Amino acid sequence: MPSDPLVFLPGFMCDARLFWHPLQELSSERSVMVARLRGATIEEMAQTVLDEAPPQFALVGHWLGAVVAIEILRRAPDRVSQVALLDVSPLPEMPQIAAARETRIVKALTGRLDEMMLEEIPAESLAPDPGRAEIQAMMLEMAAGLGADTFEAQSRALMRRPDLQRTLRATKTRALLMCGEYDKICPPRRHEFLAELMPHAEFRLILGAGHLSPLEQPEKITQGLRDWLEAPLLLA
Repeated sequence: MPSDPLVFLPGFMCDARLFWHPLQELSSERSVMVARLRGATIEEMAQTVLDEAPPQFALVGHWLGAVVAIEILRRAPDRVSQVALLDVSPLPEMPQIAAARETRIVKALTGRLDEMMLEEIPAESLAPDPGRAEIQAMMLEMAAGLGADTFEAQSRALMRRPDLQRTLRATKTRALLMCGEYDKICPPRRHEFLAELMPHAEFRLILGAGHLSPLEQPEKITQGLRDWLEAPLLLA
């Protein structure tokens, strides 16, 4: 039986390089694609992905991409065979965080994108590893490629995101939750709660990683995805 294609949704201000390791390793086993997050809201982004995705697919999302993945589950559960959510929160934005985003948007649009990215994903949200500076450099390179206008659009999408906990509670799709142990943006405890909330979910803590776990521990993320993909699917 052929494997379903695998669709990757990058996180906030990230591109395909976020998933460089699983893309390389898993592309020999199945069709893979990286979808761009286009739209002004989570709902628009989800619909754009659905318009471009295969009829049925497995879905992997990180942070903003994982929020979009949950919205895809809500809109088209029959098209998603299984879902992996990395470093995510399904909760709506808190007012104080939304206010901070407004300030960062203004500064990013006036030439301070690098500075705002380092506020958005601060060093303490990554693992305290000698390679942290290299991870931050890649983060800034990806953000520069997307630009300040995308920073504004993705920030506003996060600010307006709905509460998606009900969708997770109701899903029948088999799910994998992965989170870096040092992630302070979407902490491990939240993922443990989600694994309990969802009927068919497994949680895997990624040691030695923070919020950018696919870059910080690429081999562990790839192995987690491979184990998840190779496990038997649930019976309907």
